[in-house]
Amino acid sequence: MKTTWPDPPPLFAVTDRGERTSWVPRGSVPSARRARVRDDSLSPALFDRRFLDDAQERDMAFDDIVAGYIPAADSLLTRIAVFDLETTGVSTRDDRVVTAYLGVLDESGSVIEERRWLANPGIEIPAGATAVHGVTTERARAEGRDAREVVGEIVADLRALLAAGIPVVAYNAAYDLSLLRHEAIRHGLDPIEDPSPVVDPLVIDKKVDTYRRGKRTLDIVAAHYGVALLDAHNAAADAIAAGRIALALVARFARDLPATLPELHDAQVTWAAEQAADLTRYFVKVGKFSPDEKIDGSWPIK
Repeated sequence: MKTTWPDPPPLFAVTDRGERTSWVPRGSVPSARRARVRDDSLSPALFDRRFLDDAQERDMAFDDIVAGYIPAADSLLTRIAVFDLETTGVSTRDDRVVTAYLGVLDESGSVIEERRWLANPGIEIPAGATAVHGVTTERARAEGRDAREVVGEIVADLRALLAAGIPVVAYNAAYDLSLLRHEAIRHGLDPIEDPSPVVDPLVIDKKVDTYRRGKRTLDIVAAHYGVALLDAHNAAADAIAAGRIALALVARFARDLPATLPELHDAQVTWAAEQAADLTRYFVKVGKFSPDEKIDGSWPIK
């Protein structure tokens, strides 16, 4: 029996055969006093209410997390940042940020800090993109903040978390981090050129379970690992699910993964290149690509 976890999930569940299953390493769940998000913060109905913080809260975001972070010597992922963008399209070079989420999870998968953004991208949001994430051009213009301010805050917060050694988890990280880089350049900001450490559950899952059949979209992979994804294509829901998948991967495949974050980061650079080369060869074989075409396997920035 595959257990589907409620949100937030418990550390374990009992199957109908009396077996105890767990998708994260056992540990203590933070108390309500330590968590700075409300108990209902993961409810999909509330996702759209909390894009805007006041200026003081924005200035203080993640300060306590960074200041108090001490990596555990006996665990690969003790505290993780989770990151996701929803955008105007699929081009990392030309499309723009619409919504963004950056949160921090502890080793149990519980959210202990978070920040959300709604931006006015400065261009029309195509109907196809709105159909995915639900934000219209009209809403972005009426409620969204200036894109340069939003991008600047995301870059600053990510840079601070990475500098503290807190790994950033993003599903298909090369998309989100590359788009953010081009957005920063577009607005005259200093981009994050070489983010590290980054953890990409998509790259890791392809490596440790290479021959599993089926697609590797976030919703399918989340279901495979028993992680709840209540509102796909919402930046908060996607980011949190990706973080919990990363915890599940480390718990299940610890023996197959490098022992340290720097080693894991470097391994993903190699794995992403190998996966792109394998897919390129397949596309050439089936006639989808000409022999001179190839997929860019650069990671975590294209």
